[in-house]
Amino acid sequence: MLYIGFLAATPSLREALPTGWDGRWLYAVHIALVILALAWFARAYEELRPLALGWRDALEALAVGVAVFVLWINLDLSWAMQGEPGAGFDPRNASGDIDWALVAIRIFGAAAVVPIMEELFWRSFMLRWIDKPDFRELPPASASWRALAISSVLFAVEHFQWLAGLIAGLAYGAIYMRSQTLWSPILAHAVTNLLLGTWVVATGAWGFW
Repeated sequence: MLYIGFLAATPSLREALPTGWDGRWLYAVHIALVILALAWFARAYEELRPLALGWRDALEALAVGVAVFVLWINLDLSWAMQGEPGAGFDPRNASGDIDWALVAIRIFGAAAVVPIMEELFWRSFMLRWIDKPDFRELPPASASWRALAISSVLFAVEHFQWLAGLIAGLAYGAIYMRSQTLWSPILAHAVTNLLLGTWVVATGAWGFW
């Protein structure tokens, strides 16, 4: 709720900034608030302890992360998007040079913070809650394919590229159910976002951000 709320308020916050202030730095505030919230509730996130992932699960997560990235950059079809593409997060300054501090914060947020936050909500909570309100009592492997489908559709609605989001949700959910550790989809999600961020900076396709 904090993440989505701040995201929705960003346009208004940018307009309220004093003249000359760079509204793109609001993303750093956005991510900092999420980090603080994650730290505040850390004791409740039992699935994040211990921080361990077997090598086979890790390799699977890496492969899924790469596959989702490749699909993501190739599914920018007009019918697979919610509306018209925007300018995205453009880290260049007035002279056209890239502000690497903005890039670093954007990639850090996308690859290190967002995957933990989103996997805690969409996979650990939503995927299991659909089957059982007392979701902590339901092992990931016992989640139904119906729950996987519904949670993935909702995950897709959250993303501008809804088809890419749907495929990502199905992929991340499936490896969560198979591996029974949340670190598996977190790693896959982080790999996707890290590769996407690197690709965006290399190609200047800011609309993907």
